[in-house]
Amino acid sequence: MSKPELPGWRWGPFTFRLPFYHTRLYWPEALQGLFVAAATGLSLVPLMTMFFGLSFEEAVALSMLHSILIGSALIFFGEPYAPGWITPALPLVLAFVLGSYEDPVLRFQAMTAISLNFALLLFILGVSGLGKKFVLWLPDTLKAGIILGAAIAALKRVFIDDAERFLLQQPIITTLACAVCLIFAFSLPMARLKEKYHLVALIGAMGLLPGFLLAALVGPLVGEVSYEIEWGILIPPVGDLWLKVSPFAIGWPSAEMFIKSIPLALITYVILFGDIVTGNEVIREGIATRKDEHIDISPNRTHLSLAIRNGLMGLFAPFFPTQGALWTGVHVIIVQRWKQGRRAMDSLHSGLVSYYLMGIPILFVLLPLLTGLRPLLGVALSLTLVLTGFACAYIAMAIPRNNTSRGAVVLIGVGLALFEPWVGLLFGIVTTLLLVGWDRNPDPIPHED
Repeated sequence: MSKPELPGWRWGPFTFRLPFYHTRLYWPEALQGLFVAAATGLSLVPLMTMFFGLSFEEAVALSMLHSILIGSALIFFGEPYAPGWITPALPLVLAFVLGSYEDPVLRFQAMTAISLNFALLLFILGVSGLGKKFVLWLPDTLKAGIILGAAIAALKRVFIDDAERFLLQQPIITTLACAVCLIFAFSLPMARLKEKYHLVALIGAMGLLPGFLLAALVGPLVGEVSYEIEWGILIPPVGDLWLKVSPFAIGWPSAEMFIKSIPLALITYVILFGDIVTGNEVIREGIATRKDEHIDISPNRTHLSLAIRNGLMGLFAPFFPTQGALWTGVHVIIVQRWKQGRRAMDSLHSGLVSYYLMGIPILFVLLPLLTGLRPLLGVALSLTLVLTGFACAYIAMAIPRNNTSRGAVVLIGVGLALFEPWVGLLFGIVTTLLLVGWDRNPDPIPHED
């Protein structure tokens, strides 16, 4: 018989677990979290400074607020998943926001509109329990087309839209970082080496970090990086940021913005639901080994916590879609160690909180760390988008069951990547109906209770 779930302070459907009191600190997870957060948590900074009118310090403050909201999933809401961005939606969101609006104020208002639409959708689907029915109702070809559209939009942003700003400024180290990460994450020959050598498996488990560190070392040697380290503590300028981003300061989105961003909220929900299913399956696999700890999986709680986080983000730090349910790679790493038994990790919640705790207070105030990372943030952004594009492409192409469906998926993907969200979604629905039919899978979620 399993013991009760790790205790905490209950509030409504949620559980608040105070770090160091309810949860233990595990240094391996804490140090990994610090360095991986450094490699990925700030990767949106170049976009914020280049397209949204923020200074470097203000962009760091916005990233800090995002990270605090991400960490709140574990500490304030008691979620059992390693939270992260809804990364496949990012290129579609950028294509819409940057393509539709020229002014930074309008772009932040559009981000607010998407965030609040998404929060409302999550709240309605969570409270009513209709979320699962909605995803079951969608045809497989349309779902695959949505995911492939994210892949095309991500790669288009790296190699075409923003190539002169990022890739062509640092071509050697960007290519090197992407190649190393793709090989360690997806290469079949490398997978065999991981099984054979523990060190290779350990490097592979670090996600984006190996490629990022290699770029940091090679950059100065090839003349693509020049470090200007500043010492001291940065007090993130949250007040100045508020005046540039919050709808309370810059004005609320127009009704047109809310209407135009509805398709993006629906598309993002389809991607998010897949993340929740993945997270549940990883936990269920772990529970088979760790029968001594009960883990409460509650789809309604997850929907409500995500609704609150996205609503708060839309009001105070609008930059969609950073508030998702799952960072798959991190989730798998932590659950793997939890499966080794109580001596390795007493509670899954302790491991999750340890991973996310260190990056929040330390990462965003240490000037040497921030200024050291600054010339590498374009690489981090390109790396994030390339890996997203590759992963979305292979997931999307695994879904179709015949050649007509595969061709339709490519058409839908191109339509979503190139057209406005409403047009792309309508094009995807019509293409699915005319070429394949409403080919929904009656049971796409294995082992769902």
